[in-house]
Amino acid sequence: MRGWPSRVTVRIASLALVIATACTTACSADGPDNGGPIGPGPVLPPLLLGGDISALTRLEQAGATYRTSAGVSNAIAALRLHGANLFRLRIFLSPNGDEVQVNDLPYTIALAKRVQASGAQLLLDFHYSDTWADPAHQVTPAAWAGLGIDSLEAQVERYTKQVMDTLRVEGVVPRIVQVGNEIDGGLLWPVGRIGGAGDSDSTSFADFGRLVRAGVRGVRTATTAADSVRVMIHYSGGASIGGTQWFYDLVQAQNVPFDLIGLSYYPWWHGTIQQLRDNLTATANRYGKDIMVVETSYPWRDDWVPSGALPSPWAWPRTSDGQATFLRDVIAAVDATPSGRGIGVVWWYPEAIVVPGVFMWGGGSLALFDPSGMILPAAARFQLRNARP
Repeated sequence: MRGWPSRVTVRIASLALVIATACTTACSADGPDNGGPIGPGPVLPPLLLGGDISALTRLEQAGATYRTSAGVSNAIAALRLHGANLFRLRIFLSPNGDEVQVNDLPYTIALAKRVQASGAQLLLDFHYSDTWADPAHQVTPAAWAGLGIDSLEAQVERYTKQVMDTLRVEGVVPRIVQVGNEIDGGLLWPVGRIGGAGDSDSTSFADFGRLVRAGVRGVRTATTAADSVRVMIHYSGGASIGGTQWFYDLVQAQNVPFDLIGLSYYPWWHGTIQQLRDNLTATANRYGKDIMVVETSYPWRDDWVPSGALPSPWAWPRTSDGQATFLRDVIAAVDATPSGRGIGVVWWYPEAIVVPGVFMWGGGSLALFDPSGMILPAAARFQLRNARP
């Protein structure tokens, strides 16, 4: 756990306090059976709630502005005001600066300092690429092209450690570190590529394991137990029990030491909210690790159709209220994970409002701000969860 208190421990302590209070009250003449006041229920520990705001500085440079009805005019401050307590930042090795592919180390440090200054926690997401890494793309950085497994393993560990060392010097050590982004198909292709469920290529599995373990070593050698840094391994198919079990069984078989399970959940690609609930339950019971839905989103208007979508994926209205209901339901699903193992939800690209000259995934329809920069009602779901008794 690297120094983090378990949510289970906190829940047990909270429940014990409530039971003790209830007993004291029930044994008195003024107890509930005699019309006395009934105390509050157990206080749940806060979930980690927020967004991946990796493009924020780039969009601000292009003219994006953000605001609330209370007059706050800063996206981070606006989200914090609405209850966000964690932000995720990706990092590329040597991005080309095109569109929002700008997340090199200096850019990331500057934005991380803004996150830290806000009082929120930081989740750092290593892509191990010069560009987007996801299940369909894990492009080896140009500087590492052509290297074999031994050299790649050394580069991953060295680079990860260098980034973490630099963040320490700059005073922005992250609380959570993702070693890879949606690495269902491996990372650093072709050397670290793996197939999906049913694949039995032991050589590719071993190479994949070496690379992921190298990333974990890079994190661990640059930090101490006092830093309380937790390592996350990220799988994309958050509503698939079979896929999730295949992947994390493989990770465990490769002796990858990690602390957190990260899942993506986009209903148009991954399935229903009930399938997400079922997978969270199965995953918590099988692995006994804390879980975050580390990427999710839903449109607040109906002008966007994703490619490759499942049939009829719109279980919630594509309106601002529907978006808020969707986020409420995802938070509730994570909150209901057995043994308190669901610990957080991260919205993908909440700052994604349209600005001149920058391509915007979803056309701005999946942001938590409207085109004018006004924060949308969904953001308040963060505060409502963590403020409740």
